[in-house]
Amino acid sequence: MSQVTHSHLWPGVPMALGSAALFGATPPLSKILLEATDPFMLAGLLYLGAGIGLAIYRYLQKGKGKAEEASLSRADLPWLALAIAMGGVVGPVLLMFGLSLTTASSSSLLLNLEGLATMSITWIVYRENVDRRLMLGALAILAGAVLLSWQGEAV
Repeated sequence: MSQVTHSHLWPGVPMALGSAALFGATPPLSKILLEATDPFMLAGLLYLGAGIGLAIYRYLQKGKGKAEEASLSRADLPWLALAIAMGGVVGPVLLMFGLSLTTASSSSLLLNLEGLATMSITWIVYRENVDRRLMLGALAILAGAVLLSWQGEAV
């Protein structure tokens, strides 16, 4: 009897699920913390925690071999700086201010749609490949958001 190995699922799938769970837990926990903390401070603390987590992960991966990474050229530096500024500074601060103005459940639903928006932008603007599985996943996310936000009344 042959044994099927699923090495292509490890460690990517558990890490993706753990990441999704932590990302999903962020709005409700942040909403609670925003009662006692400034949005700028909380955004900084969240990214400090993410940095510490990545440093621990990198330390634990030492000596296990490295994946080949694409090298950065000088022309990439402005784009890298923009990505850091928007995704690492502006985005988290706006998220915390948004959380301070809305409910955690509404924010969580909107954050689910962030993945759809990102996929749509990469598909339309950058002509990224979107196959049937990705499209079905996107439709499942959209259907879940619609079901969770539906008030039970016909429009």
